[in-house]
Amino acid sequence: MKRIKHSKFKNTGLIFELLVRQVASDTMNNTNSRALNVIKKHFNSKSELSQELKLYRQIATEKFVSENRAEKFVEAVLRARKEINESQLRRNKYNLIKELKSTFNVEDFFKSRISNYKLQASIYKLFEFAEADDPKEYVSSKFSLIEHIQSKPSKKIEGPSLTSEHKDVRILASKLVVDKFNEKYAKLSAPQKRILREYINNVTNSVKLKKYILTETIKLNNSISELKSSVPSKVVRIKLNEVANLLVKLNKKPLIEDKDVLTMLRYYELVNELKKVGDK
Repeated sequence: MKRIKHSKFKNTGLIFELLVRQVASDTMNNTNSRALNVIKKHFNSKSELSQELKLYRQIATEKFVSENRAEKFVEAVLRARKEINESQLRRNKYNLIKELKSTFNVEDFFKSRISNYKLQASIYKLFEFAEADDPKEYVSSKFSLIEHIQSKPSKKIEGPSLTSEHKDVRILASKLVVDKFNEKYAKLSAPQKRILREYINNVTNSVKLKKYILTETIKLNNSISELKSSVPSKVVRIKLNEVANLLVKLNKKPLIEDKDVLTMLRYYELVNELKKVGDK
């Protein structure tokens, strides 16, 4: 009986996520992205890697209300995975990993924190192994996916609106064209661009990122406290006090998540709106 073990070096979904993050980091630093060339070369429409990636992303993004439908969906994805040319897929992965090793320091490349790492690992295990290899681990991985697919989307964080969605903060695959990326973020304020740059560049350094977020939350809290007096509505001022309390809670979090960066972007926008009120 085989032991079902996850390999991040062969996980198509995880590798693609890391490459996209590298593209985003290169873009924010105005440097030519070697990662973008790797994506274009190995994840083209004719690649078996691209076909497998579609299945990874379907499991990661699809949602169903009932457990029965979620289970049937997982089964359908597994059947689709078996239709992929396995020998060609192995060659594709071999060539991809070979180029990653020649292009990047792979130890540093794979150190990046991935928020949905457990999900990616469970998908990999079901794609690469059979139930007979390790029934217990296989079933555990399968039900982890079913629970993920069945779960409801998280509630929106209350606060000022921001046109960029959560997926934009995470820099999804559709942001591969550099000029489109720049166009998307052209209207962000300087502080918003800075925090995005810090997030992307320090995603592997949680201590440094946490320190930066701590400094910025203190600045935001002070700004909100100073500006709220210019707001005529007592109800809105009470809400602003609640926002300040949320910033304090953010400081106490041991780990900064993607949603926290989105929250910070919204707070920057809130401060800009408060300044407009004060200027009237």
